[in-house]
Amino acid sequence: MQVDFGRTANDYVKHRAGFPERFFQRLVREEVLRPGLRAVDLGTGTGTVARGLARNGCQVTALDISASMLEGARQLAAHERLSIDWRLAPAENTGLPEASADLVIAGQCWHWFDRAAAAREAARLLVPGGRLVIAHFDWVPLPGNIIEATENLIHAFNPGPIQPYVQFGHGTGLYPAWFKDVAGAGFIGLESFSFDVAVPYTHEAWRGRVRASAKIGASLAPERVALFDAALASLLAERFPAEPLAVPHRVFALIATRP
Repeated sequence: MQVDFGRTANDYVKHRAGFPERFFQRLVREEVLRPGLRAVDLGTGTGTVARGLARNGCQVTALDISASMLEGARQLAAHERLSIDWRLAPAENTGLPEASADLVIAGQCWHWFDRAAAAREAARLLVPGGRLVIAHFDWVPLPGNIIEATENLIHAFNPGPIQPYVQFGHGTGLYPAWFKDVAGAGFIGLESFSFDVAVPYTHEAWRGRVRASAKIGASLAPERVALFDAALASLLAERFPAEPLAVPHRVFALIATRP
């Protein structure tokens, strides 16, 4: 499956929910996040993590390989009057100086990287004692719920390889493989946390959110996306008519320390 999130940047910017404020509050409580930190956000996408770091007083450099996603991120940050250094660069070879960051974070993107190379690059960027955070904000499929129904429809339209979050998180929103990734790059003091939240979506917003997913807007031809969108609208009207939808999500974070 060839995935290009730049093709769906408009829907991504408008409809894809970012990490909740509770996630950043938890990083503060864990003493991972505090004002003045030099932070690097890998695979920033539309900048949801970068903006959260900036709101908490960090000096943020945010990177992505998609120019269109970065443009959307710039617009959202400008709307909040947040100062962030946006750069077009891959997570595995950022071009940033060695030992120039106190915090490196990757939100909802680690599965798209060459993970061993990204972990080594994070270690190179961090000062001794610096922290790496790998985080996810996944929807949670359960029997009969809106996620299960949506995923079944996605598979009907695009029956290729399963989405990476399913492959590595097994549909649970938890990622045990990442512990081996960071330990292999020399990180120590590994810790993790998770919590669940229900995200409200109107029917229109949910359709936009799903169009922004890897197996729909980022990989299907436009005419197939339109057909899928119409099918999802019918499914929502028939099986989940109440609005807003309460869509179950799980936040997961792995925290690791550079020796």
